[in-house]
Amino acid sequence: MTDQLDGLSMDIEAENKARLQSVFPECFTEGKLDIDKLLSLCGEYITDDFEKYEFKWKGKSDCLRLAQRRSTATLRPCPSGSVNFDTTQNVYIEGDNLEVLKLLQKSYFRKVKMIYIDPPYNTGNDFVYEDDFADPMGRYVEVTRQTTKSNPETMGRYHTNWLNMMYPRLRLAANLLRDDGVIFISIDDVELDNLKKLCNEVFGEENFVACLIYDKNRKNDAKYFSVGHEYMLVYFKSLATMNERATVLRMTKEGIEEVKAEYERLRKRYSDDWDKVKEGLKNLYSLWDKDDPRKSLARFTKVDEKGPYRDDGNINWPGGGGPCYDVIHPITRKPCKKPISGWRYPTLERLQEEIEKGHVVFGKDETTVPRVRINLFEADKEVMRSVHFSYAQTASQTFNAIFDNRRVFENPKSIDDMKNLVEYITAKDDSDIVLDFFSGSATTAHAVMQLNAEDGGNRRFIMVQLPEVCSEKSEAFKAGYLNICEIGKERIRRAGKKILETLDEDKPLVDVGFKVFKLDTSNMKLWDDSPIEGDDVATLFDRLNDHIDGLKPDRSDEDLLYEILLKMGYPLTAGLAAFDVDGLTVYRVNNGEMLICLQEGISADHIEKMVAASPQKIVLAERALADNSAMSNAHYLLDNRGIKLKIV
Repeated sequence: MTDQLDGLSMDIEAENKARLQSVFPECFTEGKLDIDKLLSLCGEYITDDFEKYEFKWKGKSDCLRLAQRRSTATLRPCPSGSVNFDTTQNVYIEGDNLEVLKLLQKSYFRKVKMIYIDPPYNTGNDFVYEDDFADPMGRYVEVTRQTTKSNPETMGRYHTNWLNMMYPRLRLAANLLRDDGVIFISIDDVELDNLKKLCNEVFGEENFVACLIYDKNRKNDAKYFSVGHEYMLVYFKSLATMNERATVLRMTKEGIEEVKAEYERLRKRYSDDWDKVKEGLKNLYSLWDKDDPRKSLARFTKVDEKGPYRDDGNINWPGGGGPCYDVIHPITRKPCKKPISGWRYPTLERLQEEIEKGHVVFGKDETTVPRVRINLFEADKEVMRSVHFSYAQTASQTFNAIFDNRRVFENPKSIDDMKNLVEYITAKDDSDIVLDFFSGSATTAHAVMQLNAEDGGNRRFIMVQLPEVCSEKSEAFKAGYLNICEIGKERIRRAGKKILETLDEDKPLVDVGFKVFKLDTSNMKLWDDSPIEGDDVATLFDRLNDHIDGLKPDRSDEDLLYEILLKMGYPLTAGLAAFDVDGLTVYRVNNGEMLICLQEGISADHIEKMVAASPQKIVLAERALADNSAMSNAHYLLDNRGIKLKIV
């Protein structure tokens, strides 16, 4: 059970083929897919009609091949730029998101609950570049040195370039979403139409959920119309899964926290004088404009020890034809007047449960129909609206305040908007992963930490950002930030520090740390497939001698350690603990599920002691084995114990 680790990212094509073969084995002959047979089994028979509906553009096929081409790159750990590197469950990755998404496939395949991205809108000034099919890593290094913007409208392939950038990234992102996962994508009018067609193809048009509208600001200098809104497309990974699990999405009503805080303040001040508490809440409601979504809370006009409430709820069965059992009035002991359409509760026992909870209000006698009481603090959830008011100026002010009122980033997203989305989709107790692979100023990371601080949640984030160089004329450069990644990381540090400073004593500590990783070529010479330029004899010689020393001279064992984790499908936050085995450092992964030893001088005795720890897998560096007998012993011992051996 010995295997040589090949240093490649997940083989997406092989994975897709295996999944297809498990469902339709009859469509494979000698390992080859019979596409005509597959289509016929799905009720789609081959015809000569070439006029079918298709969404096509130049380079689309190359994009799909690029998305599925395996990567030999790696993510190198950067503890010095991290916060709480050894304990945090959050990740920040600097690099081209196409290569990074490939590298995340094995470790995070179908494990991400929510994805949010704010990609370039293709306005002509965005940082949109063409991927290099032959040398993606070389192209990545090249673009990270650029400060100029690209893809102006004068280019002949204006929309094509944007589609070629988005298509492979969305393909890879779809693989990472859980079956109950959701993706949100911000966009404006320029590419909305193309993006929706693209998402219909990648995620399936049946999984389209909504197109949210964010009304941001008014442009008084507009020539025809003041277009001050943007969109956010929402897709489920699988609507069928959401329906099967009877998933219900609800968010905390807007303004509810303000009402709770004011209610508690007034109650304490007036010693439960409910008339004065009620008047105080009316004063709060009066501060909101009539079009403000929070104004709906003003309907809860009555107050008692359970908070604001209303007792005019309809107890009728909707649509008529409901049950007509007798309900006894608690004082007169006579049957109450029945609602015309019948009771809203199917049985008397079910209605009695609501009565005992105090959710049913009776009149003075049996001549009036009982009503439903609704307590605001119990009914504090609602479905999210599709139209939102998000003020760009407020978002910028909030962001700038973090950076001592310096404008180091243009047009940051609103943290309140992002926090609402994360709360709407994720569960606070499930360690849900939120991914943003166009993370910009890291608003998504900030929102995850802030929400965890507010509700005691345990959500985690993965941020990915291309280290775009800041222009020397920009405020960011003048403030000392050389690229956007430096801004994003500093925002998380500052926001995390503030969250801890303002955290209530009774709230659990929040994970405000993050592990930084940087995209780079493989740590192993043998795995590095980047092209050799011109007649670079030195590089060619190095590669011919890979069997002598596989690790690159500027790389550390820690670099290789994380590359092994990534390419064996372990998350970047997997538990790691080093321990000593007769003078050698051995790493225990996930409480001993796997052991890794990269230190030179591994003998047969060392291997025996590692086997005694009963791991499922052992990874050894070939260069580290003392001699051939150590290798033979490793094969023999691990084979007998059913332990998988990986050699790097």
